[in-house]
Amino acid sequence: MSKESKSISVPADIYDKIEERVKATEFGSVEEYVLFILEEVLKDEEEEEQAYTEADEAEVRKRLKALGYMD
Repeated sequence: MSKESKSISVPADIYDKIEERVKATEFGSVEEYVLFILEEVLKDEEEEEQAYTEADEAEVRKRLKALGYMD
């Protein structure tokens, strides 16, 4: 199964900087490197959105009550 691809434009100076950075990595192309970076950023955002659960909130409230900060 292949994924549909779409193109974006990147200013030449930024592309050149990425291309230089790629040479010092094991990535095979600028495209591979940029895709990896974008996936990491999106993954981090998804993790941040899920980082604070209702159970976490309950635990914080319990601790604050134990410390006398909440009734």
